[in-house]
Amino acid sequence: MAEGGEGEELLRPPLPAGAPGPKRLCSRACPAGGTGAVHPRPGAAGAGAGPGAGASGAPPALAGCCPAAAAGPAGAAGPAAGPAAAAAGPGGGGGGGAGSLLQPESLLDAAAKRVAGSWAFERVEGRFQRIPEPVQRRIVYWSFPRSERQICMYSSFQPGRAAAAASPASAAAGGPSAAAAAPAPAGEESPAAGPPPPAAPAAAPAAPQGEGLPFRRGIRLLETGAVDNVLQVGFHLSGTVTEPATATEPEMTYKVAISFDRCKITSVTCGCGNKDIFYCAHVVALSLYRIRKPDQVKLRLPISETLFQMNRDQLQKFVQYLITAHHTEVLPTAQKLADEILSSNSEINQVHGAPDPTAGASIDDENCWHLDEEQVREQVKLFLSQGGYYGSGKQLNSMFAKVREMLRMRDSNGARMLTLITEQFMADPRLSLWRQQGTGITEKCRQLWDELGALWVCVVLNPHCKLEEKSCWLRQLRKWGEMDVCPLEDGNYGNELPNITNALTQSSGHSQDSLARPRRTVFTRAIEGCDLHWQDSHLQRIISSDFYVSPSYQREGESLLFNSQGQPLWLEHVPTACARVDALRSHGYPREALRLTVAIINTLRLQQQRQLEIYKHQKKELLQRGATTITNLEGWVGHPLNPIGCLFLTLTEACRLEEENCLEISDTGDSKPPVYQHVPVATGSQDSGESYLSLALEVALMGMGQQRVMPEGLYAQDKVCRNEEQIIARLQDLELDPVLVQTLRKQCILLLEGGPFSGLGEVIHRESVPMHTFAKYLFSALLPHDADLAYKLALRAMRLPVLETTAPSGDVTHPHHLVSVVPSRYPRWFTLGHLESQQCELASTMLTAAKGDMLRLRTVLEAIQKNIHSSSLIFKLAQDAFKIATPADSNSDTTLLNVALELGLQVMRMTLSTLNWRRREMVRWLVTCATEVGVRALVSILQSWYSLFTPTEATSIVAATVMSHNTILRLSLDYPQREELASCARTLALQCAMKDPQNCALSALTLCEKDHIAFETAYQIVIDAASTGMTYTQLFTIARYMEHRGYPLRAFKLASLAMTHLNLAYNQDTHPAINDVLWACALSHSLGKNELAAIIPLVVKSVHCATVLSDILRRCTMTAPGLAGIPGRRNSGKLMSTDKAPLRQLLDATISAYINTTHSRLTHISPRHYGEFIEFLSKARETFLLAQDGHIQFAQFIDNLKQIYKGKKKLMLLVRERFG
Repeated sequence: MAEGGEGEELLRPPLPAGAPGPKRLCSRACPAGGTGAVHPRPGAAGAGAGPGAGASGAPPALAGCCPAAAAGPAGAAGPAAGPAAAAAGPGGGGGGGAGSLLQPESLLDAAAKRVAGSWAFERVEGRFQRIPEPVQRRIVYWSFPRSERQICMYSSFQPGRAAAAASPASAAAGGPSAAAAAPAPAGEESPAAGPPPPAAPAAAPAAPQGEGLPFRRGIRLLETGAVDNVLQVGFHLSGTVTEPATATEPEMTYKVAISFDRCKITSVTCGCGNKDIFYCAHVVALSLYRIRKPDQVKLRLPISETLFQMNRDQLQKFVQYLITAHHTEVLPTAQKLADEILSSNSEINQVHGAPDPTAGASIDDENCWHLDEEQVREQVKLFLSQGGYYGSGKQLNSMFAKVREMLRMRDSNGARMLTLITEQFMADPRLSLWRQQGTGITEKCRQLWDELGALWVCVVLNPHCKLEEKSCWLRQLRKWGEMDVCPLEDGNYGNELPNITNALTQSSGHSQDSLARPRRTVFTRAIEGCDLHWQDSHLQRIISSDFYVSPSYQREGESLLFNSQGQPLWLEHVPTACARVDALRSHGYPREALRLTVAIINTLRLQQQRQLEIYKHQKKELLQRGATTITNLEGWVGHPLNPIGCLFLTLTEACRLEEENCLEISDTGDSKPPVYQHVPVATGSQDSGESYLSLALEVALMGMGQQRVMPEGLYAQDKVCRNEEQIIARLQDLELDPVLVQTLRKQCILLLEGGPFSGLGEVIHRESVPMHTFAKYLFSALLPHDADLAYKLALRAMRLPVLETTAPSGDVTHPHHLVSVVPSRYPRWFTLGHLESQQCELASTMLTAAKGDMLRLRTVLEAIQKNIHSSSLIFKLAQDAFKIATPADSNSDTTLLNVALELGLQVMRMTLSTLNWRRREMVRWLVTCATEVGVRALVSILQSWYSLFTPTEATSIVAATVMSHNTILRLSLDYPQREELASCARTLALQCAMKDPQNCALSALTLCEKDHIAFETAYQIVIDAASTGMTYTQLFTIARYMEHRGYPLRAFKLASLAMTHLNLAYNQDTHPAINDVLWACALSHSLGKNELAAIIPLVVKSVHCATVLSDILRRCTMTAPGLAGIPGRRNSGKLMSTDKAPLRQLLDATISAYINTTHSRLTHISPRHYGEFIEFLSKARETFLLAQDGHIQFAQFIDNLKQIYKGKKKLMLLVRERFG
């Protein structure tokens, strides 16, 4: 396509292709017949035609390993098949040496190449009565594919870098023309711009991870001489390929057969039995052999031509030899055919001519590359059944990439393969299951459906597709879209999005009802895209030339077609216009896509300028209201058509530097980061000094900065976040030079001044999509170049108005987003947690950058305190700031430490009255941070503990840590400082003990040990609280502490108070308080008879468990009381008698407890517990015998049991055996 006329070329429909028909019939019975081709005069030969095969002078293929060095599409003769190839043809008489590169292409080869790529051979035969044999040979010769690129495409999942060699970068940088860079339609040649480039070396090294791919294996087989017996008979190529022996497999030789037509392989057969979507390595090896070594291939005309030259005897001999050679396979078929031919009424005799598999395709046959449809279906079904696991999602994405590659090569199989994939997607049994269960499609599957829908938009927007094709696609898309299981575009939402064909200005003045769509499926945009066309004359001129500008005399005033500089504009709904760009780019029109992209960006600039003017008039009113309504009906980031990503990729591909001779096909998909260069924008107006790279940055910033309402539904919201991250990841690949920095600064200033049209404007809607992730990128990019602008922008982006408690009144003008309070709003923002974490990341980035700058740190701190509402995130920020402020290899940064402390204090206040599972960690961290800041910070938190901590936290964690030996050493405190801290800690302890004695009393006593007055005060607090709110466990714990500290009498008093709160039932013989009761009794016994006498009544009242009482009684009778040796106390040294007080009371209580327990146990006793019960009675007897008449009491007790429970005969028998 030449400059200036490319639009007409682009929009001209290709040659028609009919429906596939049967294998065409060839007849040589009547030389003058209309349907059969006429055989040339025997013996006739054209100039330069050699004997026999006539292929000795065939040209050597210049295409090397790299498809980039060869022609683009099917049928396109690229530089590799250029003048050199023609000069070596029969007309040239050359043998294909270095000198042949300078010889012009012969007219015969030029015509034969054109015919071979465009016309079916049947059409050639029908057009001319006599075709000279040399002409037939050249047509047959040139009918085989000439480029390795298509072979590569059909033999590997992942497209190589070579595909990018046809990008607009070379043309824009002064290389070959765009027409040469882009593939031509099937059957057309790409005009060469000057001499062809040198071929890539035949043995270009492959990436190691790509060695297992069929294309690479095929190259390896070819280079190792594995291809043999290559024969081309008409449009049929055959040969053998030998796989070398391996450690596990013997050497194997496979027969390979390939049929081709009009520079496309139409069918393949290989003895290896390959079952895959793509060609096997053996087909690749044979194909590349034919492309690289055409002079070594024996060439014969179609077999029907050879048969025509034979007489009857020769024909009979031929048939008999053929049957003899293959009699086991063909004999039944041969006999059947003979019978039919001999029968005058048979069907075979009603047809003129006979089929010839080597004679090429019929006129009615569809001309397309061989694609195994059944294997495509099976592979997609398999990948879908794996549910995104085992790499199936990656494989399906690779299939989508293959469809895009086919579309870029203008291969009709692109749409065909996409149709097959879609059919399997629609047949996925999980769709009906998800619909029945009312559950959403999984995220991995949802992304695949999105790509499917986007691909169909590309297909229907193909500038070259015929109306009947589009009608067929439309019917199919509608059929799929009407199925109940068809996924919706945005889950259950998406009803407020405008029609793709509406060229809408971005304003809020349109009726929502007129834009509503009752049901939008993933195919709806493609269905709407079928209504779009390319016949608009202004559009054609835009994409056809870089020099389309308005006349200078028309540049005054407003225009819908051009801006004030005369550059063309394209006023269309932005995502729709970007879909056109994607279609042009996807169908191999990179220069046209670039031109339309530039027109769209100029339109967006003009729109941005007008929006600024509108805002200037409304600014005062909006700032007073402090609110705005959303003006964008749909956001461009996260949009199903990905408009911003499309424009960005189109522009950056034009600037990408590619390595030479690279065919990087890898299994892993790993690739190096792209390298870009500035390519000036081709324009007809004055030199703007702009490059495609700066435009890419500008349009990305425009789209990302657009203020837009948060869409409804989990998936739509998640897609906004994911798309934003994808665009930012691509932006980070750009190396910011002075030109890009200037673009960045300019656009950031416009975003800050953009008012309600910008997400970074002064006023935004309450439900506007937050700008945190975007602002973090802008901050990091701007900081080295303009710190003030970076901070201004990032600080403004910190806001998250959806979390504010009320919405300003201005929101009510938007009917679909009414004012609501926070609790009812949360369920709609499914990604709120992620958004808040991004807000935190932005704040952390600013804190890190502001280290050492107190003024900036204070500003950032205020923004955090105002805008971040999550205590966990503020705590994370505090931890981040602390970590940055205290590097291991240098001194601490005081300014940042103070910020960390202040954030920590805010977290304490926020979480004081709420439940937070990390609260204990937060408290400990705050003490650590305050310790790092210094003694004044510790004093401050001790003095204001009531606003930061609970009493328990203040005593057990804060004060205890502050008073620890490690803290004293860490701070290197002098005596007055230590005393000040200790005094604050004691004051805190007493305050906490007063407020919560149950939980803080013990900690308060511990903290006040070294100060007598404070300790006495704490003890008195415990005594006062003992009778009201404290439990026996707490009192026993404090009592033990008192004993440990050397206060046995105080311990006894507290233990006595604890006993009054205790109640031990008869069957609680494993109660945790038993040890405390035994300890209290032991303490009383050790203090003396009086203390023991005081506690026994409490024990009798509180404890009803016989075994515990007997244990206490036994211990009290073993030693004399008063062995503690307390000064002023006398110890008599006599054992106490159980017949006298106080032990008599304890003995009676114990016996009574045994009697009561016995009756209780006998009520529900089972035979398996009889033995245990007998042992219990034995223990009871020991206690009975401590009394003077104990044996009598016990005997009476046993007699009573026998009488009362005489029904339990077996048990009573056991009682008699043991106790008489």
